Amino acid sequence: MSDTKFRVRKVAVLGARVMGAQIAAHLVNARVPTILFDLPAKEGDRSGIARKGIEGLKKLTPSPLASRETAGFIQAANYEEHLGLLAECDLVIEAIAERLDWKMELYRKVAPHLSARAIFATNTSGLSIAALAEACPKELRSRFCGVHFFNPPRYMHLAEIIPCEAVSPAVLDDLERFLVTTLGKGVIRAKDTPNFVANRIGVFSMLATIANAEKYGIRFDVVDELTGPRLGRAKSATFRTADVVGLDTFAHVVKTMRDGLAHDPWHALFQSPPWLAKLIEAGALGAKTRSGIYLKKGRDLQVLDPASGGYVAAGAKADEGVSEILALKDPAQKLRRLRESDHAQAQFLWACFRDTFHYIAYHLKDIAHSARDVDLAMRWGFGWKQGPFELWQAAGWAQVAGWIEEDIGAGRALAQVPLPAWAREPARTGVHFPQGSYDAAGETLVSRSTLDVYRRQVWPASLIGEGRAQLGETVYENPGVRAFTTGDEVLVVSFKTKAHSISPEVLEGLNHAIGLAEERFRALVIWQSEAPFSVGANLESLRPALATGDWKTIDGVIALFQSTSQRLRYSEIPTVAATEGYVFGGGCEFAMHCDRVVAALESYVGLVEAGVGLLPAGGGCKEFALRAALESKGDLFASLKDYYMMIATARVAGSGLEARELGFLRASDVVAFNAYELLYLARQQALALAESGYRPPLPGRRIPVAGRTGAASIKGQLVNMLEGHFISEYDFEIGARIAEVVTGGDVEAGTEVDEQWLLELERRHFLALLKNAKTQERIAHTLATGKPLRN
Repeated sequence: MSDTKFRVRKVAVLGARVMGAQIAAHLVNARVPTILFDLPAKEGDRSGIARKGIEGLKKLTPSPLASRETAGFIQAANYEEHLGLLAECDLVIEAIAERLDWKMELYRKVAPHLSARAIFATNTSGLSIAALAEACPKELRSRFCGVHFFNPPRYMHLAEIIPCEAVSPAVLDDLERFLVTTLGKGVIRAKDTPNFVANRIGVFSMLATIANAEKYGIRFDVVDELTGPRLGRAKSATFRTADVVGLDTFAHVVKTMRDGLAHDPWHALFQSPPWLAKLIEAGALGAKTRSGIYLKKGRDLQVLDPASGGYVAAGAKADEGVSEILALKDPAQKLRRLRESDHAQAQFLWACFRDTFHYIAYHLKDIAHSARDVDLAMRWGFGWKQGPFELWQAAGWAQVAGWIEEDIGAGRALAQVPLPAWAREPARTGVHFPQGSYDAAGETLVSRSTLDVYRRQVWPASLIGEGRAQLGETVYENPGVRAFTTGDEVLVVSFKTKAHSISPEVLEGLNHAIGLAEERFRALVIWQSEAPFSVGANLESLRPALATGDWKTIDGVIALFQSTSQRLRYSEIPTVAATEGYVFGGGCEFAMHCDRVVAALESYVGLVEAGVGLLPAGGGCKEFALRAALESKGDLFASLKDYYMMIATARVAGSGLEARELGFLRASDVVAFNAYELLYLARQQALALAESGYRPPLPGRRIPVAGRTGAASIKGQLVNMLEGHFISEYDFEIGARIAEVVTGGDVEAGTEVDEQWLLELERRHFLALLKNAKTQERIAHTLATGKPLRN
């Protein structure tokens, strides 16, 4: 296989249940032609089961489809009629139910039809890869391995590759390249042990949490209140995560641990509690059956009370004092305070931390190639902001190890086995260092993968202790931005503000950086080292001027915002925006004015100003009016109305692909599936534009507008919405002002105006709205609560 370049031209997914269908969805998101197989239906369309799986994708939230149209590119098939199609596939992924006998039977059925070059992989969440390989013909085993995606596969970054003994190293490398760049995954090479790395530790952590919740008498909803974002973990926390995964699936993974880990010191923990077995028996399997640990009755959310077996009203809160401890920034102080507190919730949390630390240290040698793999697996597969080894190291390795040993000696830990000798070394300060991360099996530090695909990750995920230096050489810095170069004639600008909001200092800094780029560099890239790209204008920075009615200062800031956008558009060097996460308001306007956008798939793009009672005034309204004019084919209003609605309803594109479909991005803009490759791709795009003899657009372009008749048509629709009570009177005013701007104001339809005309309309109507008390109420409410206000 290594003699010629391996390309994945088509993929087959075997199994059209929720996970298989979602893997297929993500493949077609990436424009990989995909065939989804399942059993032949007993009646009607023989591929009806697979087709039902495809249709079901459209109902899932969050959507596995980056664009609703992509579902149509999945081909439905069945094992009776279409096995011959497997010969066309370079990769075949099995994703049927977690039954070893069923999987083996399927392997025997499909193996004769596979291409001699195809990689065959199982998406098992924890079954033995060695046992599954035995069901494959010997000649197939060199191309067989595990590839474990995490649910939901579009959003969870992790994919574990698990080799069988006979697999070719070249096969694993080829698969990893495909997963990393084409599908955007963070890959961990796992050992073939039950549940591999992330599920092994994640499920243990959940079981330890359940056991400690029972021990300390903590309600399930309070557990979720404590073990979600307050701990730097996913919003679904513990019990909501079990509901989302599916209680039957969770129970199966627990059973896999119980069956396969008979000699694990924590083996007594590996069993489903009685309340879980009762829920499964009753068909209450979590989110997929709309009932599980949580149950929604009308508008009321209820949570299981395991003592009674019934449901009680959810919403109990964490103790204030414990919440204050969790808010501490210093990990050492946080863990110390939790351990020393007499409050049951604090004792519960310390016990959860202690038991997880104990488990990962004891089993590191068996389950992972390094501590790095453990921490990245938990961050990428379970949504933890910080890996468990990272937290231990940040809190002071020796001190935490001493606390764990003390608890083991006192019989408080879940297993009475000592920490391994390496973890108790007096001189040990952690497991992550600039030279590498600790491998307990080899008793050495191992560096990161040298596979060529990782050269594209200029700024990969980092770990505490690695001591990563600041990227590049600083060329210019102010309180708002840092501009740097890595020696490739591209100036990269990053914002330093919270959530990369756009403050006056950012505007001043970006303008200065553009000037430097024009003097000394070939191109400019706007890139942030972490999401979001930008949440838009920093309204907080306008509060002093707003409080004193200093409209002149505010008008000056808006004018500077507009001129910055125009400089990005008309700069003498190409400008590229590399976006990820929220690309809101002014951040969206900056991206729209760059010559090229390289958007991560998970870029959520929108002009959201209407949500706080304003309109886009950094060139966003002007830009949509311009794009409508360029796209119109004799009916300008028809091209404009969809753009108007996106501004008026503050619509946000749910992916980079949808942003391109809606018009926030252009057809020439690039959507990247791996966010860690953004800077590499953005620089490549910028240099390609420079190399092609880049010249900015000619200034002075004339834009035909829809005029007063177009505005009247929009306002007529707004009147209907007002009378139908779909919008408030103030929503009507905001919508009417947006209409005035995008249609060019009080002019005849078809009148040609210049960009400055539209920018002045933006600024005038923005200021009028900002002076209104209702807009000021909306802004104050949003800044205080993070939620919009309708008034």
